[in-house]
Amino acid sequence: MGGEGSTEVLVPVGESSTLRNTVAYAVRAAQDAAGVESEGGGEGATGPAESGATVHFVYPAGWRSGDPKDDPRFDRARELLDRLEVWAEEDADPDGPPVTVETALVGRERYLFSPGDFAAVLADYAEDRGLEVVVVDPEYQPGGNAPMLRPLEFELRQAGLTVEEAPVERPARRTRFLGRANLSQFLLLFGVSYAFYLLLGGFALTGFELATGAITAGLVAYLLWRISLTETPHVTRYPLRAARMALYAPYLLWEIAKANLSIAYVVLHPDLPIDPSLERFEAAVWGDLPVTTLANSITLTPGTLTVEVSERSFYIHTLTASSREDLFDGALERAVRFVFYGRDAAAIPSPRERGDSGPGIDDGGEET
Repeated sequence: MGGEGSTEVLVPVGESSTLRNTVAYAVRAAQDAAGVESEGGGEGATGPAESGATVHFVYPAGWRSGDPKDDPRFDRARELLDRLEVWAEEDADPDGPPVTVETALVGRERYLFSPGDFAAVLADYAEDRGLEVVVVDPEYQPGGNAPMLRPLEFELRQAGLTVEEAPVERPARRTRFLGRANLSQFLLLFGVSYAFYLLLGGFALTGFELATGAITAGLVAYLLWRISLTETPHVTRYPLRAARMALYAPYLLWEIAKANLSIAYVVLHPDLPIDPSLERFEAAVWGDLPVTTLANSITLTPGTLTVEVSERSFYIHTLTASSREDLFDGALERAVRFVFYGRDAAAIPSPRERGDSGPGIDDGGEET
């Protein structure tokens, strides 16, 4: 509840199939609560108690700080919030208490990875405005819904908010294999699998081998297309990423070569000047493939080893002080961001400049 004489509800929003009905339910529920409060709150007053309902539609930015400022997702989010104001006006009961609509785009300066991150941003918004009630769209699941992640509703309740799921009918989930998005995922995985088959065979294959390769690639694509790709392939995005990856590969080889020379110097030095330490830093990357690419790139570079990755927290074992310096300078992180998010996204502060590096833990278990 908000201030006296007003019922306020927080509604986290994002594109979903049940958003329209959730808006209608939240508006009517807020009006009903305001009407009840008005009937009970006018006691002792000289006239009828004035009561209103306020609905806060809050869009947590699922993209990250450092993305290009002209990112089209900003425009789409604002368009959705504008649309919600229109919907709320249409859904409000003209004979009920007045409804005020507040919209906000939050979380742009934070890295939102898991449902807990999204809940923290929403809880901060609610605390700043004295809100206690949250109406959740049942189809809105920011930060993923993997079994190891606690859902948004649980995280919001842990933050001390009263959470109500909008009782709207969910659409039947029917996956059409020949849908445009599904077909593009299948064809991309088929092409990659078939190209890998041809590469192993040296491209000097008979007709029978080409046919069996196509069948094998088809089976791989059919079995794995739903779990191998977490987003719909885009005609322009993937070729650009492939081109940037082609630039990244020689850069990574150069970094590996430099690190090899550095480690060779340490090994050959009579005093063996090693300084092992376990370091933690918060990487400015997200998504399975970018995180995996960064973690493996760090491991491939001699002197550093990725021990564990938890969300965007990387735990790295470093062998020397120079390898730690290189890690916190963020060169590999910027290169990975360039590959997956473009040139503008590469121009971000290093982990050291962001303050996203934690204290090291040496091999004896003490902080360094």
